[in-house]
Amino acid sequence: MTPTSARPLEHPRLEEIRLEAVLHALSDPMRLQVVRHLATLGDACETPCSAIDLAVTKSTSTHHFRVLRESGVICQIYRGTAKMNRLRRDDLDQLFPRLLDTILAADAAQLRRLGPGH
Repeated sequence: MTPTSARPLEHPRLEEIRLEAVLHALSDPMRLQVVRHLATLGDACETPCSAIDLAVTKSTSTHHFRVLRESGVICQIYRGTAKMNRLRRDDLDQLFPRLLDTILAADAAQLRRLGPGH
């Protein structure tokens, strides 16, 4: 008998995702860093929380991932003991065409303008 997985994490259904929640989630530099990392992996790729190095405490990191999940920006699923993360790009593109690409392009431009460490 296989041990049961941890409880499933709640995610908003497509029709429940709200623009203001997505914009709020993407307004924080740490959360934007998570999205930037996930965007580089491709749409179907998953990565564990621990693979994304955030300069914050574990509890603060957990909070940022929860905000991203509850806003509909990412999908999280347990694989064993690891919580895997995937960007909900298809859902976001369907609801808000080009929003994610525009935000990521603006973020990249700002990083170039401000330089490393900002």
